[in-house]
Order: sequence, then structure tokens, then C-alpha cells
Amino acid sequence: MTGSDIPSSFRLAYVPGVTPTKWVRVWHERLPHTSLELVQATAAEVPGMLAGGGADAGLVRLPVDRDVLSAIPLYTETTVVVIPKDHVATAAEEVSLAELSDEIVLHPLDDLLDWETLPGRPAVERPATTADAIELVAAGVGVLLVPQSLARLHHRKDLTYRPVPGAPESRVALSWPEAEVTPDLVEEFIGIVRGRTVNSTRGRAATPPRPAKDKAKDKAKAKRGGAGGGSGARQKPAAGRKPQAGGRAGGKRGKPRGR
Repeated sequence: MTGSDIPSSFRLAYVPGVTPTKWVRVWHERLPHTSLELVQATAAEVPGMLAGGGADAGLVRLPVDRDVLSAIPLYTETTVVVIPKDHVATAAEEVSLAELSDEIVLHPLDDLLDWETLPGRPAVERPATTADAIELVAAGVGVLLVPQSLARLHHRKDLTYRPVPGAPESRVALSWPEAEVTPDLVEEFIGIVRGRTVNSTRGRAATPPRPAKDKAKDKAKAKRGGAGGGSGARQKPAAGRKPQAGGRAGGKRGKPRGR
């Protein structure tokens, strides 16, 4: 892809909790003349934004409609329970689902976890958002299960969290509109998140192969250097013989006889 073929900008949507900083930094290093615009939206909004052309690609939470969007899973997040710092569960390194059976477990309307059966006891009403649920946890109303990145995002000094093994987990993916041919800049970003080098054949244009005549010259040099008589070549002594200092080869210097 030549400089004239590169569009002037790339729009990347991302959901709360996802941090695209390291990938954006690599983008600026590789494509300094193509701006990258970040757009934060809710997990529910980003798929529609991509399908409607509001962004070129997005960091989303699975699942997405694979008839409309392509997606590459990137990583899976640990699920944690957010609790007050004086909660009895803080004494343990992790909390099981069974240990939450007597707790009021808040279930916000924007919940990201695919529950078959929510643990614990339900609240009287479902909070509208995760942020609202965090406020209720701080007020001592109940506890909340979320992906770990959201617990960090909504950090408060009076709250903490613990991992919950066996709970449903949230998967983060790179997604873009389904198309017969993936756009060049989307391929660029795929290469970045997958750790491809700048010369990868699926990223930007790879370094061209060396001409055949240059390879032939190198081969000829290697032959001359390996023939044993090349300039600067050091010869090893024959096996079993040590080089002898100051004497004739194979002989000994005798002591002078006294007269």
C-alpha cells in the first residue's frame, strides 16, 4: 500500500473497560500520516455503530452478529465480585458462586455476562447501568459481578473485588463490518493487535526480496572464504599435534654440550 493509497483517517470504536493505548501507540509509529480517532461507546452501541458505518473497526465484547460483522477474539476477562472493603469475603483470595448464595446480587440492565442462572438473591429492581449498581454496592445494598476491567474502571476507595471461578466470562474481540475484501487499514490494525511486524506480508508492504545477482555474489564470497586459502583465514593445527614454540617442526632442541 503506497502513501497515496492510505486513507487520511481511521475510526476505532471501543467499549468501556478496554484500553487500546498500546495498539494506538504502534499505529502512530507505523502510520504517522493517518490519524486514528477513538470513539467510546457502550457495549450495546458499538455493533450498531460498526454495521452503520460509524466506525471502521471496534473493540467489542462478544457475541456479535457474525452475518453482519467479522470478529477476531483477543482475550477473555476474569469475572470478579465487587464488594465493600469491610465485607467478610475480603478475607479470601477468591469467592465461589456458592458463597454468594445468601447475597443480594445486583443485575444491571447493561450486564455483560451470559448467565443461565444468576447466583444469590435478586434485588427488588434491576439498576439501569453498571455505574448505578456500583453505587448500590457502596451503599451496602448488594454485590455485583462484572469483568475485571469494569471493576477497575469504576474503582472506589471504599470498594474492592475478588475473582469468582466458574462464573461466565466476557470475551473481547476486534470487529469490523463483514466484507468480501477487508479494507487495508483494518488489515493494518489486525496486524497490530496480533503483533505482526511492520514487514509482515499481511500488514504493510513487505520488504522486497534481494535481487538474484546479489544472492549469487554472496554465495561466491562464501565459497572463496571457505576454501582454506582465503585472506585472513586461520588454520587449525592437525589433530593430535600441538604447535611448538621456537623449535623445528616435529623435533626437539637439545641442550648445548659442555666442552
